[in-house]
Amino acid sequence: MALAPMQLTYFKRFRMEIDLTQRGLPQASLPEGYCLVPWRDDLLEASAATKYYSFRDEIDANVFPCLGEMEGCRRLMREIRRKPGFVPRATWLIGHQSRPGGSVDYCGTIQGIRDRRGLGSIQNVGITPEHRGRGLGSCLIRQSLEGFQAAGLPHVYLEVTSHNMAAMRLYRRLGFDTTRTVFKAVEVACV
Repeated sequence: MALAPMQLTYFKRFRMEIDLTQRGLPQASLPEGYCLVPWRDDLLEASAATKYYSFRDEIDANVFPCLGEMEGCRRLMREIRRKPGFVPRATWLIGHQSRPGGSVDYCGTIQGIRDRRGLGSIQNVGITPEHRGRGLGSCLIRQSLEGFQAAGLPHVYLEVTSHNMAAMRLYRRLGFDTTRTVFKAVEVACV
C-alpha cells in the first residue's frame, strides 16, 4: 500500500504574555454546578481525556496531531507532568456536577510549566464543546495565573493559533498582550 505524499503546511500562531506585576488578576467566578479541581497525579487520565474531548475537533488537533488522539493526549500529559518545571499550582481541571451528590464530569483543563528561562507557560487551555460560553476558560486561566504567582512566576505566556479568534479575545480580555508571531510547521497528507 502506497503512503499518501506529505506536504509541509505552516500555521500562524501568536505568543501572548501577561506581566502579573503590572496588574491585578482578572476576576472570574464559576457558574453553579461547576468546581475547580487542583492537580493530583491520579488525575492524569482525567486531564488527558478532558484535553482530548476539548481539542479533537479543533484546529489545534491539526497543528498538534497528538491532541486529536486519546493516546496522544495521554502521552502529552505524561510529558508535561515529567517536565522539571511542572507547576502543579498552575494545573487545574474543572468538574461539572449536573445534580447534587451526582458524579463529577470533567469539562475543562489547563496545565502550567516553568520554562528554561524561568517564565510561566500555560499549556493547552481546553473546555469541552458542550460547556463553552460559560466563562469556564476565564476561571481556569485566573486559577492558573494565581498558581504561577504563588510559585514566584510573575511573567506568564501562552501560544494560540491565529484562527482561534474566540481564544484570542478571551486572552486579551484577561490582560494578555500579543508579543510575537510564530509559525508552526506541520506535515499533512496531500489529498
